[in-house]
Amino acid sequence: MNRTSRTSRLRLVVIQALVVALFATLLARLYYVQVVDGDAYTAAAASQSVREVVQQPARGLIVDAQGRPLVTNRMSWRISVDRTVLGSLEERDQRRVLRRVSRAVDVPVRRMRAALVDCGTEDAVEDRCWNGSPYQPVPVATGVKERVALSVLEQPEDYPAVVADQVNVRAYPRPYGVNLAHVLGYLSPITGEEYDRAEEDGDQSVNGTSVIGRAGVEKEYDAWLRGMPGHTSVAVDSRGRVLGEGEAVPAQAGDTLVTSIDAKVQGIAERQLHATITRARGTFDEVTGRNYEADSGAVVVMEAKTGRLVALASQPTYDPSVWVGGITQRQLKRLYSEQAGMPLLSRATQGQFAPGSTWKPFMTAGALSNGYSTDTQLNCSSDFQVGNRAFHNYESAAYGNISFAQALQVSCNTFFYRVGYDFWARYGTDVDDVKAKDPLVTTAKRFGFGERTGVDLPEEATGRIADRKWKRSYYESQKDYYCKLAEDEGSDFLHRFAEEFCIEGYAYRAGDAVNFAIGQGDTLVTPLQLTRAYAALSNGGTLYEPRIGRAVVSGDGTVLRKIKPAKVGRVKVDKGAIDYIDEALQGTTRTGTLAWKFTDFPLDDVHVRGKTGSAEVYGKQSTSWVASYDENYVVVMMVSQGGTGSGTSGDAVRSIWEALYGVQDGAENDERAAIPGVTPPESLPTFTKDGAIMPPGRKDEDR
Repeated sequence: MNRTSRTSRLRLVVIQALVVALFATLLARLYYVQVVDGDAYTAAAASQSVREVVQQPARGLIVDAQGRPLVTNRMSWRISVDRTVLGSLEERDQRRVLRRVSRAVDVPVRRMRAALVDCGTEDAVEDRCWNGSPYQPVPVATGVKERVALSVLEQPEDYPAVVADQVNVRAYPRPYGVNLAHVLGYLSPITGEEYDRAEEDGDQSVNGTSVIGRAGVEKEYDAWLRGMPGHTSVAVDSRGRVLGEGEAVPAQAGDTLVTSIDAKVQGIAERQLHATITRARGTFDEVTGRNYEADSGAVVVMEAKTGRLVALASQPTYDPSVWVGGITQRQLKRLYSEQAGMPLLSRATQGQFAPGSTWKPFMTAGALSNGYSTDTQLNCSSDFQVGNRAFHNYESAAYGNISFAQALQVSCNTFFYRVGYDFWARYGTDVDDVKAKDPLVTTAKRFGFGERTGVDLPEEATGRIADRKWKRSYYESQKDYYCKLAEDEGSDFLHRFAEEFCIEGYAYRAGDAVNFAIGQGDTLVTPLQLTRAYAALSNGGTLYEPRIGRAVVSGDGTVLRKIKPAKVGRVKVDKGAIDYIDEALQGTTRTGTLAWKFTDFPLDDVHVRGKTGSAEVYGKQSTSWVASYDENYVVVMMVSQGGTGSGTSGDAVRSIWEALYGVQDGAENDERAAIPGVTPPESLPTFTKDGAIMPPGRKDEDR
């Protein structure tokens, strides 16, 4: 055997050895996988072949205090695209299907393609991508016409990969024509961050395709209303195609929220507010030489003894159903538009306005608790001089020396100017002392102004107490801007103001004090804050956190949670002062600024007290206020840039009182009281086994 042959044989032996070693390794590995670790791999393979498809629950109902439905659910046709089936088609067939669906449901193809992309991937578009399971069809249109859905079902050959089914969406029955948009709120799809956070917290009530509350009670009570999703197990092959269905866990419907809102009172409040704004816009303002703008308004009706809200109306408003099935960019833009009046903003809880003369009862409480007496007499002159400026009356003429009660009834500004100036002269002349004693500021804070009321609605505004600390803080934040503006040439008001502000904008002067005493200047309140404070006058000094929710009830009628009135505390002022103010304000509707609007009203039977206000803000028309109350309710109306208090809002406030007590109700052509029994219901609606909801009885079980 030559040398070449020996070399070839050696190579063959080496190759054979390598092949044997390779097969030995493969056999060993196969033994390990199938025998040693077989169970683990079998389980893993099984888990990869079974997936869960989510079934969304029906969201809970929202009803009023009488059991009338405010928000329900209805069935709506939905068009979805099965991505697995779509992916099995040729590219041109995919385009053809999507174009056909686009024409049928009027959704652009690019929007559908964005919806079909999984969130978290590189091509995902925020708020349009798919958060749900990859093994269930992706919704591309909700609320489609029935004929479109039926054509998809009847012509599957023309719509491969397209699914038509029915789902629950929100519906608004609108009893008594109510709108109630700012109270009810709206829903929108869960975000990726919210879903991740829910997973971290172990919250199984949401999933990638959930919708959650974004505003109003839909947001505040979302955890109760959303229910618990169900799921169906489906078997899929290695390509992700569904092979069959397995175990199913049904979805659990959300719970019902019973509110303290009375739909009949709410409807009357909304109509009166709308009519008042419309009338004001047609009324000439002699001060500005044009009609009132009446750009917004609010009405609040509250139970004085509990803080529960009976009605909460705000203008401008919007149709809450605009969110159902997805809102368009154009619709969303309008909701945030200043030109449209920013309809999403609730003027009752988020709007902040100078309170005007409705502030004076609380200034009276502060004065009577700090040295003044019910026998005090001060001059109600036509003006009051502070430095080189004369501060004038607005709604009242000169009355000479009068008492606090008379000053409230005729709404005398100069009377309260003198009170504010007196406290400033005694305690506050040192402009560097931001902690100077101020009984009027202290009293305002005790009545809850300058902080949130704690109402069970999100995004409530705080209002503002324009005291020394606030003025110093505001100066520090704005001085650079105004000092720079003051350096520019100019003699108009803005430049003169900038020069003065730059030099001493931090100083709390006598003018600030007298303006504070009549609810003018930089102090701001929300209509809800003012309503709660008047409720404290009615009930003897107790401050409540306002409440809309009364109870949460399960589908079988079980009361899961009673939402009790929440006391914040008692106002720390003399009880005698509150009693004195209460009696004085009865005169406002009999002989004072509201008397001409309450002619022939049965005040001996329905003891309405009241206070009017016309708040002046630089560059704007007067804001109209009427605050009123009796032993059971508080009714407050505000119309921004709407004119005088009683002149603009008096008629509407009277109409609401007439409706509450059934004095007369021309708008409803019904002389019965809006609330059965006149006083607030003491028990919850009755939930029967067949799903019906009956009005509450009169049992003393819920107070």
